Amino acid sequence: MSTEELLRLTVAALMNRTGERQQDLAVALGLNKTQLSRRQAAKARWTLDDCDGLAAHYGMPVLDLLAGPTHAAGKLSADRLSAALGGAQTLIPVPASTPQPEARPAPPPVPADRPEAAPVPQPAAPAPAPQAAPVPAPVAWDAGPDGLAVQGEPAPCVLCGTQTTYRAGGAPQHLGGLCASVVAPVPPTEAPAPAPVDVPVDTKPADLPAAAPSARRRPVGLGAGSLLESIADRVSATLGEHNGDVEAATADLVKKAIPGVMALFKESRVGGRYEHTEFHPTQDILKKRGQKEADSIWEGRPKWRNKQLLKAAKAGELDPVEVTGLDMNAAYLSAMKTYLPIGKLVHDTSGVHDTKRAGLHLVTPPDWDHPDIPSPLGNRLEPGPLWITEPTLRLLLRCARMDLCDDLVIHESWTSGGTESMLEKLRRSLADARKTAIENSDEVTLEYVKAMYSKFVSTIGQSTHNRDIRRPDWMHIIRSQAFANLWLKAYKAYTSGLTVVEMSGTDELHVVGDWRQVFPEGRNLAEVKAKHQYTIGG
Repeated sequence: MSTEELLRLTVAALMNRTGERQQDLAVALGLNKTQLSRRQAAKARWTLDDCDGLAAHYGMPVLDLLAGPTHAAGKLSADRLSAALGGAQTLIPVPASTPQPEARPAPPPVPADRPEAAPVPQPAAPAPAPQAAPVPAPVAWDAGPDGLAVQGEPAPCVLCGTQTTYRAGGAPQHLGGLCASVVAPVPPTEAPAPAPVDVPVDTKPADLPAAAPSARRRPVGLGAGSLLESIADRVSATLGEHNGDVEAATADLVKKAIPGVMALFKESRVGGRYEHTEFHPTQDILKKRGQKEADSIWEGRPKWRNKQLLKAAKAGELDPVEVTGLDMNAAYLSAMKTYLPIGKLVHDTSGVHDTKRAGLHLVTPPDWDHPDIPSPLGNRLEPGPLWITEPTLRLLLRCARMDLCDDLVIHESWTSGGTESMLEKLRRSLADARKTAIENSDEVTLEYVKAMYSKFVSTIGQSTHNRDIRRPDWMHIIRSQAFANLWLKAYKAYTSGLTVVEMSGTDELHVVGDWRQVFPEGRNLAEVKAKHQYTIGG
């Protein structure tokens, strides 16, 4: 284990012991929470100045800080630890052997004028205490191929004797040798019980359930509730900075939406099952062909109108009918639930679609012969092969299974192992924040959330405004998923007896008929709302 890896473990251990949150430690070091998180996640390096700051913050020499978590935890001052834990515990060293009993005072001398007095018997010397067995030094825990700590059946730790599921050198041992024996309880007093210490769940192995033999457990990630709190804290802090000025606070939050949503994304991936690639070589098909030109990917953006119906209305052959323009709520936010490639894209010429992978595909699309419903490919008129994304491919395959079109031909693909859960925690937290803001008429949070998800989608490609990630494949896939979702709404309307008049953009669907019998009305993600009405025909 390198010195920097040992330092990260030590920082986590000291935060655990003192009950500090990342935000508290970041402020003490003059950093922000994101900078501290990147250091602990090995995405940025701890500097020598950081080491000086950490040592000063925890009240110990730098060399003690760098000596490992067990040693550093033992060097925490008793006053600091007692204050952090509400006085319930105090730091004591682990003795190498049993301490000797205290010396007893000598008996008073016998007076000289009392020779007959018998000598006062002396107490027998206590038997020497048995020496404690030497405590083995902590070693780094066993790690599997994925770099995660290996666990097994609960067994007594070789350092402290308490149960642990973790393994080091094949023997039971707490992570980094950070054992419960470093702290010992003091006798209870009449002081009130301390408040629970907010300890990061991924640095407190004693609270984790026992794992099956030889199982490897991932670090526990942050829940959607923690992300919701982060959003609420930012809104509250910004309103405070602007003395309650709603317009100024909203403008400030929208301006900071990109770093805000990227910080949320990183928090949402803590403990995630997959390590995604943030930057990878960009394939030629994802490179723009000119400064003001697009790349080679066709997203399937719709721009469709029912030509036969509108032609009949213009010729006076259609009785007057009322058309309702429906708006799909938060279309890009809903589209974040989609299959995304995890790592770098790999070229494949097999022509077979692997449902466990996701990416980009060169296909020859089938003909579309349905004048009353739009094509899943949008308004593309040019014939021949084209590059499409995973959502468009899956939608076309679905249409083929429903006998709406022939099978398409896949010529080649650029794919990686795919997952639908990559953005799910982020999506849920933003959706919950949006829903709560609507219920509370909180326009500040509502605008902030809207700016975060829309700018996330628009800047994760090759934008100069987002330096944290470059995944143009993700950008195209999420957009295509929004268009695919809109097509599915149009097809549902058509099969439910409504007449589809127009479908365009990411969220606009015009229909004739009682749409409330087909779609729930409202502002939630699964609902739609009427945008405007107009009449055609007559």
